[in-house]
Amino acid sequence: MLPWRGNRRIPEVASVPVPTQPAQTGKPAESMSQRFQNFIAGQWVDAADGRTFENRNPARPDDLIGLFPRSGGLDVDRAVASAKRGFELWRSTPAPERGMVLKRAGDLLTARKEEVARAATREMGKVLLETRGDVQEGIDTAYYAATEGRRLFGHTVPSELRDKWAMTYRRPIGVCGMITPFNFPMAIPTWKIFPALVCGNSVVFKPGEDVPHTAALFVEILLEAGLPPDVINLVHGYGEEAGKPLVEHPDVPVISFTGSTETGALIGATCGRMHKRLSLEMGGKNAQIVFPDASMELALEGVLWGAFGTTGQRCTATSRLLLHRDIADEFLTELVGRARGLRLGDGLSDDTDVGPLINEAAVEKTLSYAALGAETGDVLTGGAPVTAAEMSGGYYFEPTIVAGVAPGSRLAVEEIFGPLLSVITFASADEAFAINNEVQYGLSSSVYTTDVRTSFRALAELDNGITYINAPTIGAEAHLPFGGVKMTGNGHREGGWEVYDFYSETKVCYVDYSGRLQRAQIDNYDD
Repeated sequence: MLPWRGNRRIPEVASVPVPTQPAQTGKPAESMSQRFQNFIAGQWVDAADGRTFENRNPARPDDLIGLFPRSGGLDVDRAVASAKRGFELWRSTPAPERGMVLKRAGDLLTARKEEVARAATREMGKVLLETRGDVQEGIDTAYYAATEGRRLFGHTVPSELRDKWAMTYRRPIGVCGMITPFNFPMAIPTWKIFPALVCGNSVVFKPGEDVPHTAALFVEILLEAGLPPDVINLVHGYGEEAGKPLVEHPDVPVISFTGSTETGALIGATCGRMHKRLSLEMGGKNAQIVFPDASMELALEGVLWGAFGTTGQRCTATSRLLLHRDIADEFLTELVGRARGLRLGDGLSDDTDVGPLINEAAVEKTLSYAALGAETGDVLTGGAPVTAAEMSGGYYFEPTIVAGVAPGSRLAVEEIFGPLLSVITFASADEAFAINNEVQYGLSSSVYTTDVRTSFRALAELDNGITYINAPTIGAEAHLPFGGVKMTGNGHREGGWEVYDFYSETKVCYVDYSGRLQRAQIDNYDD
């Protein structure tokens, strides 16, 4: 049984533009054919060319969740035109009032937490306990953002001249294009959209094509909370067909993207050329480092959760386990036994520990790395897809542990995004920290030790945006900044207080009431 399961209390809780019409703020259109729609210009509408794509349950691929619009450039154009209208309305709404809309969204998410969590598990696969946490993170982000509606601080500073006032304030930017991944279908969109909204921007939202239903529920909740319809627009579809036109649109000055480093690099080139503001949150190759003085039980629980929670499909997942050579054999014996006891299955089942991967391509990618592990290391457990008939054809893969991985090798440096843990041994803190830092990514790291000097050395020396001491590599909290260094991102952060700077601009204001010309840096200094 995984360490995160147990008796934990779950709180109850065509080329013709789309005409502007009164908002249809109810649920997305659904019929017996389970056909869903985009939300553009206050209406639930099909893609302009009528195309659709299927959304299926990765635990049971014969379970069709629905057909969703396969949108293209024309749909993006319509959504951006709507968002431009919405921006002019929303920017003049007082920030505390904008915050109250998000407060109501948080209340609605709380009331519908179980419904949304079940929908997310059905289309994404991770266990229900985790999708409840996913939704709770959205709730936490809503309430945090709501309070920031009264805290969009500027600065008032003394002028260097007499009878002159100097100050700054935060102002919104415009239409924000949000492109989000599959693994946190509620939390990550809220990280981006709530701060953008409270700052006074409007949004065009392109969710991951594997999780469109959760996105539709999210937009439904925002509308019910009182968000003006033109302020939020939802465009479903694939990255090349819908995401790319959004990134390239000249009327979208802000882009926020979470996904692969390769795609992020392409987006970065486009946004650089077009002078757009861009936030990138990309890959990770995160290490848990265990020293001999650590609590072995705590470290075992941490690596099981970090490596196999969300089936390894987190940018913060523990992809590397760095063990001091004095404890490696004993630690691995216990870890392998516990990994073999993990129960795979449908995330909606109460006795499931690990759900499916998101799709067949993810299985094939993980299998290729497991094969590499068999060639270059020692596969201690796992290493293969699970194809038993009772698994209903789902995209399951055995929790896999590969020992004997060499620093600098592919298994040591490449992101896998699946339930495969690479084990590397080390002899000293210097060696462990060097191995941690050798990868191109720099998102999260974890150190298990009771030595205070080693702990603070880790905080200072590990090249990561996040470092945990005696906790797993996963577990970020909504009120702290989230993000990484090197090829994990481009310096901006999601969450916490920093994200509000990203979604707003500083306006500097001077008021001279002296009644005479005053020349800064000239009239206030003697020759």
